[in-house]
Amino acid sequence: MGKRRLKLGTADRGLWATLSRVFSGWEQTLAIVQPATVVGRHRAGFRRFWTRKSRAGRPGRPTLDHAIRDLIRKMSRANPTWGSPRVRNELAKLGIEVSRATVAKYMIRNRKPPSPTWRSFLDNHVKDLVSIDFFTVPTATFRVLFVLLILSHDRRRVVHFNVTSSPSAEWTAQQIVQAFPEETAPRYLLRDRDGIYGSYFRRRVRNLGIKEVLTAARSPWQNPYVERLIERDPARVPGSRHRAQRAALAPHPPSVLRVLPPVTLSPVAGGRRPGAESCPATGTGTGH
Repeated sequence: MGKRRLKLGTADRGLWATLSRVFSGWEQTLAIVQPATVVGRHRAGFRRFWTRKSRAGRPGRPTLDHAIRDLIRKMSRANPTWGSPRVRNELAKLGIEVSRATVAKYMIRNRKPPSPTWRSFLDNHVKDLVSIDFFTVPTATFRVLFVLLILSHDRRRVVHFNVTSSPSAEWTAQQIVQAFPEETAPRYLLRDRDGIYGSYFRRRVRNLGIKEVLTAARSPWQNPYVERLIERDPARVPGSRHRAQRAALAPHPPSVLRVLPPVTLSPVAGGRRPGAESCPATGTGTGH
């Protein structure tokens, strides 16, 4: 609807004429505003009214004495390993009753050193770190074989590898035992979150004194060295165990013998060739 001028009747004109005679000086205070301005001012006044009314009664939580605040800060600064429950108990022994939330509010928060980046972790523990990963290889008979690689970060060399058609947690754990005999196990084992590393695998690795370091989900870049080794052979279909279907549909499936170039192989302790014999536990391993 368009804007229309308000029509005043005889009674309206009489009312405003009377008010203009009663209230002198109304011309100076007259202001024409929009309805939204009137509503906004009314809401602001309503908020101020209830704020003043709520503060007129009893006050809220009493403030803590400055001496107790300084005492809490002094205790937390002198004992950085103490938490709020310990500080609260020590104050209770002195007859000062405060809540744990109040103690935590006034404690000194010690700044923790920034955590190292992922690259710094790889660089700092390069001598004590090995990587493990699977990738798939299609055969001439349209089967898919799973190849396990164990790579040492110190010299970027393959310390162990083996092939199987049906990997399991028991088979993978046995490969770790064969790769690091006679207390030659590394300190850290870097791997992804694949379900093949089950509870049996984690238990065997823990018994060897190896600490597992897991990469983030869908983050192969966090395990760069073994991923670079897997992707290096251009004759093989690029991918890992998640691309088994793509590898099986490759137009020219290569042989398993082309998985690793001869220069990447190195003997392990005892002079045995890595992967030269199948796993006695499952019998599914296939040596090169």
